[in-house]
Amino acid sequence: MAKAVTDASGEGRTYRAFLSYSHADEHAARRLHRWLEAYRIPSHLVGSVSPLGVVPRRLNPIFRDRAELPAASSLDREVRRALSASDVLLVLCSPSAKASRWVDAEIALFRTLHPDRPVIAALLTGDPADSFPTALLQPDAKGAKHEPIAADFRPEHDGAKLARLKIVAGLTGVALDQIIQREAQRQLRRVIAVTLATFLLALSMALMLIFVIRARNEAEDQRQQAEGLIEFMLTDLRQKLQGVGRLDILQTVNKRALAYYADQSDLKTLSADSLDRRARILHAMGEDDHRRGDVAGALGKFLEAHRVTGALLAAAPRDPTRLFAHAQSEFWLGYVDFIRSRYDTALPRFTAYRALANRLVQLVPDNQAYWRELGYAQGNICTIAVSRRGPPAHLNECRNALATMERVGRMVPDDQSLDADIANRHAWMADALRVHGRDADALRERTRQATIIQALLRDDPKNASYLQDWMLARYSVSQLLYALGRTERAERLREEARRDVDKLIVSDPENNDWRLWQKKLEQPLDR
Repeated sequence: MAKAVTDASGEGRTYRAFLSYSHADEHAARRLHRWLEAYRIPSHLVGSVSPLGVVPRRLNPIFRDRAELPAASSLDREVRRALSASDVLLVLCSPSAKASRWVDAEIALFRTLHPDRPVIAALLTGDPADSFPTALLQPDAKGAKHEPIAADFRPEHDGAKLARLKIVAGLTGVALDQIIQREAQRQLRRVIAVTLATFLLALSMALMLIFVIRARNEAEDQRQQAEGLIEFMLTDLRQKLQGVGRLDILQTVNKRALAYYADQSDLKTLSADSLDRRARILHAMGEDDHRRGDVAGALGKFLEAHRVTGALLAAAPRDPTRLFAHAQSEFWLGYVDFIRSRYDTALPRFTAYRALANRLVQLVPDNQAYWRELGYAQGNICTIAVSRRGPPAHLNECRNALATMERVGRMVPDDQSLDADIANRHAWMADALRVHGRDADALRERTRQATIIQALLRDDPKNASYLQDWMLARYSVSQLLYALGRTERAERLREEARRDVDKLIVSDPENNDWRLWQKKLEQPLDR
């Protein structure tokens, strides 16, 4: 039994409200009772004084009769005691409630016991004339008629959310506009706190998230908006974080995205757009896992992404967006094997990637992004050929990849990220020339690479990706110079590259790729 409280008159009270309803409305009564007892009054209102007294933190306890009343002519003792000890009478109105003699009896008894206490009518279904119990509209002992406080749950009127808040206002004596205002403020504070703690975004992002959450009315809207936010985190935000070389922050973003999708393993429950977005998130998470040296974690995510994109492509084999997504899955699975020097298993993946990219440019020949993808795919064949020192047909893909990237460069001449890709293709072309023993020609390709990277660094001197490319370029040039007999210059470049990789590691200690290059740069040039 809840502890009794005492009102200003000294009369003992036990219940915040007595919930009167027809047992035909049991489901609605149970839901409302559970919501009211779990509801927390906004903290700014707690302790304030209203016409009903001091505003509490919670509305419990609320009495709800859980059993059918006995087949007698009057209310039983327990119900009478609860009515006597209740601050407010809350009546769930419906045609069934109007037909119930027990609901009528409870209203009549409450008004007899407490003529000065409020009665709240919550309309569930039907019109008021057909749903309000007769006793609800009867005059009191003094002949005065009391208009009950009404909350209308019907969708075309208040709806469930506003109706519940009206009941809260009636139970506390606080004005409805104050309840709504404080409730909105509480939701805003929650959203701001979660945004700042979880996503580490600027205030503008927090405000955007607040307005998104406030706009949610249905579960589907919530899902779409949440996925939209995650996509922002793993595209625009991700690109910025990669630019400053912060894998630790990227890992936090990944964990939030993974938590969202952890319980959504059944592909049949997600739309095609959701599946595509989920696959791209898995690609991003796998890439970051691999950078940290977590190969097993990366492989698991890439395999799951491959399952998703494969299902999408099977459903629409000529859809360019699905071809593109599955191409990424093939690349990442091949990349894991390539890094582990498993060239025999990496090559089929890269070959499949190239075939998908070729289909893309055939379907949409004026799309520069698809041509760029073809350049990447050709470049992957090139990397395996360089690593295996052949065969010549695969080595020729190094030249094809460079030509494709230069073609894309003519399509979008002001794209700096494309300049970085072209520089990378010059680098691999240099390595292919070294396989053929053409070190002088290879040095010219490396010089072209270095020229492009230096131009990029002049525009963005703190970009971690460009700094890494500049470090790698000097490492490779030092090897060429050493092979050509220019050892003094080679040693100077090697030392510059060492200093740069040390700085990169300081900026992001979790980047395993940079630690691997640090070890390589510690080895003498003749190895």
